[in-house]
Amino acid sequence: MATSLLSHLLERNRAWSDQIKKDDPTFFSELADQQHPEYFWIGCSDSRVPANQITGLKPGEVFVHRNVANIVPHADLNCLSVLQYAVDVLKVKHIIVCGHYGCGGVQAALSNQKFGLIDNWLRNLKDIYRQHRTKIDSIVDADKKIEQNKRVNRLCELNVIEQVNNVCHTTIVQDAWDREQPLTVHGWIYSIRNGLIKDLNVSTGSKEQISQIYRVESEIASLPVDDSPN
Repeated sequence: MATSLLSHLLERNRAWSDQIKKDDPTFFSELADQQHPEYFWIGCSDSRVPANQITGLKPGEVFVHRNVANIVPHADLNCLSVLQYAVDVLKVKHIIVCGHYGCGGVQAALSNQKFGLIDNWLRNLKDIYRQHRTKIDSIVDADKKIEQNKRVNRLCELNVIEQVNNVCHTTIVQDAWDREQPLTVHGWIYSIRNGLIKDLNVSTGSKEQISQIYRVESEIASLPVDDSPN
């Protein structure tokens, strides 16, 4: 049967469950009764960047959404739905956008190679590169491989910063600030090579910290209509 192909994983699961219950007999009963994480993690789908493990958090302590290159597009209903649940229902206090150096999605976006359906997703990263092209292209090194790695890593950082902005520009987060709900958005980046997280120092906790053009009023207003003759 197909299940036997993954029997080793089921065995590991049982061993893990037994060890948890041995260390804390009430762990699963308490976990099943509630979910009150303080943290919402928006990270990359890369299997080497598991939110719980690298932050030392237990199951139930961090709510997680992951996609290729930790992007928060304004029209992605999946990501926005998870964000709204985290903010409005779970009442998380911290949203962490965490990228990682050497991200495959960022590497792909810096190339002109065709990958398929994901090319549409990578457009988000190409747009960020276009905005910061001078800054990224100014990175030079005699070793072209090192130069490319440095450019990729810089775009990884810029992508995190841009996604922090995207999170803050949503009405979901701004509505929370309007009702004085404690909520801060952070930008981090993780190094797979040493297991350490770097704070990019772009934490944002109020409307006053974002550009004026992106701030939305707490009351719904009518859209302006241009009724001038053509």
